[in-house]
This record gives sequence, structure tokens and C-alpha cells, in this order.
Amino acid sequence: MILLATNKRDVTTDFVVQEMRRREIAFFRLNTEDIGDFQIDMIDGNPAIMRLTRASEALDLCKITAAYYRRPGRPEFAETDEAIVSYLTAEWSAVLRSMWNALEGRWLNSPFSILRAEDKPRQLKLARQAGLSVPATLVSNNFSTLHEFSSSDSTVVKPLRHALIEKGNRGSVVFTSQLVGLDETDCEAINRAPIIAQTEIRKRCDIRVIVVDDNLFATAIGSQDHEETQTDWRRGVRTDLSHDSIKLPKNIELSCLSVVKLLGLRFAAIDLIEDLEGHYWFLEANPNVSVVRTFGTDGCVN
Repeated sequence: MILLATNKRDVTTDFVVQEMRRREIAFFRLNTEDIGDFQIDMIDGNPAIMRLTRASEALDLCKITAAYYRRPGRPEFAETDEAIVSYLTAEWSAVLRSMWNALEGRWLNSPFSILRAEDKPRQLKLARQAGLSVPATLVSNNFSTLHEFSSSDSTVVKPLRHALIEKGNRGSVVFTSQLVGLDETDCEAINRAPIIAQTEIRKRCDIRVIVVDDNLFATAIGSQDHEETQTDWRRGVRTDLSHDSIKLPKNIELSCLSVVKLLGLRFAAIDLIEDLEGHYWFLEANPNVSVVRTFGTDGCVN
């Protein structure tokens, strides 16, 4: 049986569930907001034989053969007393951490490997180590340094960690954007949080490289065909954006495989750029192909 550790609102998991049903593959979808609705039995305190039950549902960890960590949510409770909610959240989050640890070796990507791999500066270092080119990069919240960095070349900026700003049940995505007209009026905003700034590479196309163990699949994305997707191909959510399967040069394939292994992952979606001269540049590796969100001390994605 395959465990899908996720949340109730994750559309990606909905599609995974649909496909697994079509293939008649046994699975258990655990929406971790609801973990408090389960009863837990852990005989001898051994998480390897943990059993969770709820009504007619039962999850035996010893029967899980593989697991997919896909944006679990923080446990939710109906109580209104903040102290009680805090206590329940801590206790049930401890159960989830025990589950994640007990399933080590069965994850597509371990939650703890995902946490380490989401360190973007580390990704850039390992990409260079693997032989990939990386655009000139600055991570800073220093206005003067950023102003100097961006003064000679066209520059793009993106978040160091969060790509989503949430307020209540609504959220807005922070896309990679061109840095235009930076002046003293931006000083206060720049100082508030560090950002990643990179010299902009003039693109022929964007490339998404999917790596699963030793298998690699590359897709050229026609980001330059539409104005709104030229800097960030995700902007605008265009349904007519071209995606074409391609074959990368062997040295680039080997470098991509190496990056994933250096990050301690089995799976990653690597973002590359092909410039106008046919040279390839590494941007980042996504260990969970999702909007990056904070991995909290409670064992869940916030």
C-alpha cells in the first residue's frame, strides 16, 4: 500500500488519487489536518507497527510499501481555547514526526531530505559542483549591495524561501520578476527581508527536468512566446504554453542526475534555462514540485 501524506485542498494529490484508482493501486490518503480524528495504537512505543483507525478506516504503517510526502497541513482542531489547541497540535505533530521517521527508506523523497534540499543557496553551490553553469547571484537585504549588483546588468529577483503570501484562505504567488528602476524609495522594502537576485539570462526557452532515481525526462517550455511568461513561465497560467519533450546533451543530463543525488533526493524537478547561444543554466531544484512552504518544527508544512 502507498501512503499519500497531504492536505485536503491539494489538487495535485487529487490527480494522483484518480490515477492510482485507474491503475487499481492500493493507497491511503492521509490529510494531516484531520490527524486528531484518528485513534492511535503504538505497541511497545514502536512506530514501525503504529496503527491509526477512524470509523471504517485503518492505517498500519507496517503495510506501507512506499510513501509520497506532498504538502501535509498542520493539524486542525475544533477547540477554541488557544492553550488546548497548542497542546493538541504539539502532541499530534509528534505522532506525525514518528510516522515520517518510521517510513524512512520508503519515501519518494523523505520529508527531512526535502527540508535540507530546499536550501536554495546550497542548491546553487551543489549545481556548480556538479558542473552546471549558474547565473551571477546575490542573496541580500542590503540596498546598497543590491543596487550595485543590479546597476550593470539586467537583474531578476525571487524569494529566498516563500513563493506564496497567505492571508486567511487566500494567497498570492510571488513570481520571479525583473528588477526595474531600483532607487532610494525602495530601501525600506529591501531591508525587510533577504531576496535572491540574479543576472538575467536572455532565454531561448525554459526547461523543466524531471529526475526520478536514474531516470531523466526533459521538457522545453515555450516561455518566450508570450510576454507575460518571458521572465517566469508560471505567470498567467496559460493553457496554450508549449511543452515539448527534448533530449539534453549527455553532460547536462549527468550533471542534473548528480545534483539530485548530492541533494540526497530520489526525485526532483530541476529548472534550467537555454540561452540564445544554446548554453544551459541552472536555476533551482524543486524537491516537491509545489509552492515552497515552511517546514515547521511540528513535522508539517505550514
